[in-house]
Amino acid sequence: MIKKEKKYTYFEAGEGTPIVVLHGLMGGLSNFDGVADFFPSKGYKVIIPELPIYTQSLLKTNVKAFARYVKDFITFKGYERVILVGNSLGGHIGLYFTKQYPELVRGLVITGSSGLYESAMGESYPKRGDYEYIRKKAEDVFYDPKIATKEIIDEVFATVNDRIKLLKTLTIAKSAIRHNMAKDLPKMHAPTCIIWGKQDKVTPPEVADEFKKLLPNSSLYWIDKCGHAAMMEKPDQFNELLYGWLTEKKL
Repeated sequence: MIKKEKKYTYFEAGEGTPIVVLHGLMGGLSNFDGVADFFPSKGYKVIIPELPIYTQSLLKTNVKAFARYVKDFITFKGYERVILVGNSLGGHIGLYFTKQYPELVRGLVITGSSGLYESAMGESYPKRGDYEYIRKKAEDVFYDPKIATKEIIDEVFATVNDRIKLLKTLTIAKSAIRHNMAKDLPKMHAPTCIIWGKQDKVTPPEVADEFKKLLPNSSLYWIDKCGHAAMMEKPDQFNELLYGWLTEKKL
């Protein structure tokens, strides 16, 4: 299902209202397998673009430029209005996109999102070359450390030991701090669904409470025994909550 057109690589399945999924910094398209499997049968088209996190110039390695990339992608696909779903950095890109291009957003869904609280980015960088440290960091993303498979740990380890990728990772971390959304959120009126793991160590539960307080048209849902990547760790509950919200909001 992976398509390559012009400069875009993306997954696409189903027909209907477009749900555009935005992955996080170390996240791949497969993190959203649960969403990709569930929503096409419910009248939605699921699209997961590969974000150019490590492939653009340093000047374009920031939240604003990634939001612009998503805008260009949506225009390229010819969608009028979309539902955005973002995890971690992807949530932050979704928030910034919603601020910049509200006319394109039918609804916004964030889970473990940066944008308010940036230890999400800052303190997790990395001791290069220290596999055990990286393993611990990868396990901390989840409530159940077993979800951090060797494959996931190896991928993160390779990223932080690649000098250019590490530089870009740190550039993105700084960009996330610079693009703090606290002042913007009260002016953003798109229906927003906040789904959060109760045991998220990366963006703790109080971050979700803060998002709920600042976003005027938002609903907050909790998933227990769940860390930073709810759609990966508890895909069935995540889908159920999201589908319930979409139905309630008639989106």
